[in-house]
Amino acid sequence: MEQLQSGTEESSENSQQPAPISSESYSDNLIATLPTREGWSTPLTLFKHCWLRAHVLKNFLLVQDNFKPRSDDIILATHPKCGTTWLKALAFAITNRSRYAFADHPLLKKNPHKVVTIIEAKFISEHGGDLNYIESLPSPRLLATHLPLSLLPPTVSTVGCRIVYLCREPKDAFTSMWHFDSRIRKGDPISLEKAFTMFCEGCSSFGPFWDHYLQYWKESLARPQEVLFLKYEEIKCDPLMVVRKTASFLGFPFTKEEESAGVDKEV
Repeated sequence: MEQLQSGTEESSENSQQPAPISSESYSDNLIATLPTREGWSTPLTLFKHCWLRAHVLKNFLLVQDNFKPRSDDIILATHPKCGTTWLKALAFAITNRSRYAFADHPLLKKNPHKVVTIIEAKFISEHGGDLNYIESLPSPRLLATHLPLSLLPPTVSTVGCRIVYLCREPKDAFTSMWHFDSRIRKGDPISLEKAFTMFCEGCSSFGPFWDHYLQYWKESLARPQEVLFLKYEEIKCDPLMVVRKTASFLGFPFTKEEESAGVDKEV
């Protein structure tokens, strides 16, 4: 009888306890309390001084506790429309040149976005809802992000992983951003004038724009052995120099034999 009574009391206590809040519910509830601003194709939400699209912020909140930087990680960081695809292709080709023949290279068949995982992308749904997908990748991991440095785990600056940041002339980045937003927008696109005003005010996807640049620029000055700051225009003017510079920084320098054979030019 006492056991039955005890079991009844435990059941009563358990029934009174609130159901645990899922990570997804938590992120939805948090996002609902944050400032938002409309104008671009998708409303932007302000989170820790950074404007993000709601779905990007939701993914980030779901995985932020699961992403644990490793000492041999390579993180490719860019503001949107600043050469992300180009940087992914170069880094993948450099770090995997001993694995694949150029005649049958994965980049001939796949978009660079398919071979380099972006931390805050929609990989949750793409990989069966597995929040630990990034953690399951073998080392060394080649990852990418549009996030400002301030939203990455603080351990990024302490574990020794390498970061390659690519910036672009602001007017070109803005123009590309406006054209991209106009293509994906349903209905009439945002006017160039309004988009420019919002951009200058710091309200654009992953903005403020200048804060994004400055965070990585200052980090490259403080930790030049671990943070490489590149310019889009440098790649256009002297791609071979940038390829060699990036390869050396990443720990995959070209040998004299490779240079003689033109491997660096093939990359």
